[in-house]
Amino acid sequence: MAVLATVAMAESDITHPIERIEEVKDATQVAEKNFMDRVHFKGDLRLRYESKETDYYDGSEKNAYLGRYRLRLGAHIDITDHLQFEVGMRSGFGNPTSGNQTFAEANKPTEGLSDYFFPSLRFFALALDYTSGNSTWKVGRSPYMMYRPIKSQLVWDNDLSMNGVNYQYQDDTKIITAGINQPSYAENVPDTTDDVNLFLAQYVQKTKLASSTLNLGAGIYYYDGLKGNTPLYGKDMGNTLVGDVYANNYHIIEGFGELKFKDVLGKPFAIAAGVAYNTAADDNNFGYDLAFQLGKAKEVGDWQLKYSYTDIQEDAVFGAHSDSDNFGGGTAAKGHAIRTKYKFGKNTYLAATYFINTLYGSKVGDPADADYERVQLDAIITF
Repeated sequence: MAVLATVAMAESDITHPIERIEEVKDATQVAEKNFMDRVHFKGDLRLRYESKETDYYDGSEKNAYLGRYRLRLGAHIDITDHLQFEVGMRSGFGNPTSGNQTFAEANKPTEGLSDYFFPSLRFFALALDYTSGNSTWKVGRSPYMMYRPIKSQLVWDNDLSMNGVNYQYQDDTKIITAGINQPSYAENVPDTTDDVNLFLAQYVQKTKLASSTLNLGAGIYYYDGLKGNTPLYGKDMGNTLVGDVYANNYHIIEGFGELKFKDVLGKPFAIAAGVAYNTAADDNNFGYDLAFQLGKAKEVGDWQLKYSYTDIQEDAVFGAHSDSDNFGGGTAAKGHAIRTKYKFGKNTYLAATYFINTLYGSKVGDPADADYERVQLDAIITF
């Protein structure tokens, strides 16, 4: 069971019922519903086996083999036909981009189940959602709203939440997103010199072609107050530091294109490319991501395969908010990621991810790059 469970909840490409608890659009005649009819629950449990192996330039190595889990619980509560209260909790102690919790190692004293799961839960969503027509407002802490081509994590990790006021307009031809936020997470965020504000805006143009859909997008993500601050979550995640503080601000420009086909070899197929450029840094400020995905694990028996190649310099993006799995998290690395997923039951998935990376010397504190390989085997149950 541990192996099976460990094979299903790995990759955030998997439908994320919690970080993306879908807005309930048919909340009509709310006043006539009883309380339980107004509450819409979702959740998931992922069990994971993970190996991380790093080989350094001097021949030394660092390896870790972990048993991990992630539990997410969430709900939307209809207040009126257009206003909802969104609440969500997930495991993980003070990590803004991961709900993973590691079980005790085999050579350490065994901990009872009472020490896991619920004691580690932290709020990642606590917001009011107002939906009217094609527009949605979110006020409070809620999952990100930016569009990401084939779930790219070049700029934004799958599990990231925003704290502030965010707006999105979406119809058949475009998506417009804007927001004002302050990055923070639970109780483990260390004190910083100044408050950090995040101003964001993104536009996506959707064009229907004869046999496909073309999505072209651009975004501006303006962090104010990072330069001179200590790392927000206790780690620099590849970004350049001077002493113990950030050497740069992060004013990121993103551009991407995505082409989606309904039927290639009998399965949906998508290909995408994206770039990120930090205008607030003079050097090492560019990153890009190339990816394709064949299939989609939507119905029982369906599978999907995704491949991506990412090269991201030290200060191209804010490392604490980008992919927390690839490269061990953050920036200053390049490499391949292969992700697979199979739906073998109504609410059950198996998934596997293989990262083959090169970590830049600046990331590992060495004069030369290091080789990094990471394997994740997941078992996922949604409810």
